[in-house]
Amino acid sequence: MGQRQIQQALLFFGAMLAVSLPSAAIAHVGGHETAGFLHGFQHPLGGLDHVVAMVAVGVWAVQLENVKAPIALPLSFLGLMCLGGLLGMVEMPLPGIEVGIIISDILLGAFIFFGTRLPLVWSSLIVAALAIFHGYAHGAEMPANAQGLQYALGFLGSTAILHLIGMGVATLALRRQQSQFFRMAGVLMVLAGVMVAAQGIV
Repeated sequence: MGQRQIQQALLFFGAMLAVSLPSAAIAHVGGHETAGFLHGFQHPLGGLDHVVAMVAVGVWAVQLENVKAPIALPLSFLGLMCLGGLLGMVEMPLPGIEVGIIISDILLGAFIFFGTRLPLVWSSLIVAALAIFHGYAHGAEMPANAQGLQYALGFLGSTAILHLIGMGVATLALRRQQSQFFRMAGVLMVLAGVMVAAQGIV
């Protein structure tokens, strides 16, 4: 792998990290004043685990090289994230939320690293299943004084933007025939998942 590809992959991962930092201090604070659209918008950006998974969905959608994938995968994720968010808001028990979120980072990162190309239906089902965990976390951590619809629209909006970022950089990599980008990005996504898991253990 050339030095240029390594630098690009590191810049990509650094950008994901930078996106997650500005709101990290407020995204998980239940009593924040902006308990509406803005709070919901900031919530996915407050954790590297969320950012990695949502960007990964966009990257994988382009990597599949199926004209329907850039629409099907993000919509599948957004749709089931809504369901997960509703389950979290009503506090319906759902075990393994944090584990599911970490698995989503590692699994999607591995798919990207290995260039896994599954049938579109299976790819959509996988990202949809993983989205439930992310949506549940957003819904469960919704402030008590939040306006539910505005909050939900907020985290859906930021999630869609992260999908678009992933699709944008992946499309650029394909056009420039930089296949090594996907391998490096996949490794970094897996490492991010492992890092989040390690932090939870410590």
